[in-house]
Amino acid sequence: METTEKAPAKLNLFLDTPYNHSDGLQEWRMVMTSVDLADYVKIETKPGKRAINVHTDTGFLPNDSRNLAYQAAKLLQQEFHVQAGAKIRIKKNIPVAAGMGGGSSDAAAVLRGLNNLWNLKISQEKLAKLGLQIDSDVPYCVYSQTAYVYGKGEKIQLLRQLPAMYIVIAKPRLSVSTPKILRQIDHKNLDHLKIDGILEGIRQNDFAKICANVGNVLEPVTGQLHPQIIQLKDRMLRYGAEAAQMSGTGPTVFGICHKESRAQHLVNSLKGFCPEVYLVRPLN
Repeated sequence: METTEKAPAKLNLFLDTPYNHSDGLQEWRMVMTSVDLADYVKIETKPGKRAINVHTDTGFLPNDSRNLAYQAAKLLQQEFHVQAGAKIRIKKNIPVAAGMGGGSSDAAAVLRGLNNLWNLKISQEKLAKLGLQIDSDVPYCVYSQTAYVYGKGEKIQLLRQLPAMYIVIAKPRLSVSTPKILRQIDHKNLDHLKIDGILEGIRQNDFAKICANVGNVLEPVTGQLHPQIIQLKDRMLRYGAEAAQMSGTGPTVFGICHKESRAQHLVNSLKGFCPEVYLVRPLN
């Protein structure tokens, strides 16, 4: 038996972290959306063979237990005593180490796919809770819909569809270590953001209000280590983005445009300055 799951990239329209929990995990306040840039995860399973194998079409990712897709398969196998293995092939389209949740989305795709192939009948809500054992972005990626995400990443409130918009994504020629950025955080000295404005903008289907209230409290943290990120954001705003910011812990920066023509102009302006540029739209 086999299936292929789409694993969309995610973007943080809003991100704040008010404090650390006693177990060291962050408390998050985030608004996330998924876009039509995606990996594709092909999963095959055979009864009786409990081995888990992961293959990717890039040399930048591990194929062993360090891979989040592997961890997702192993988690379901152990949690539900499954007497079958999985062969997982990942076609990567999402940039690696980019703050776009590629690894988490691949893991969520494996959870969804094996839930069906192994006939586990796990609810979406329970799959999301299981996903937290893998990474804080996996619960959201199980849904891959615009949502308010809070707690450690496991509390998810789905939001209405975003108004029409075009998003230009640019990844500079550098990789960012999420654990390293999280270790840099001093919660008391962060310029914390208010989430009410963007939630209201989404509820009211108000493009301008959404653009006025995007924010990422980690942008100055990563930007201090990698000034190219701030330069890229400034360039996006200069060439016509109505809003621009870093996604996640970086280094990817995205710009939001109301019109496709403006977004295409922005893409053309970034080529040559940035090696990876994509024009995408939100999924919902």
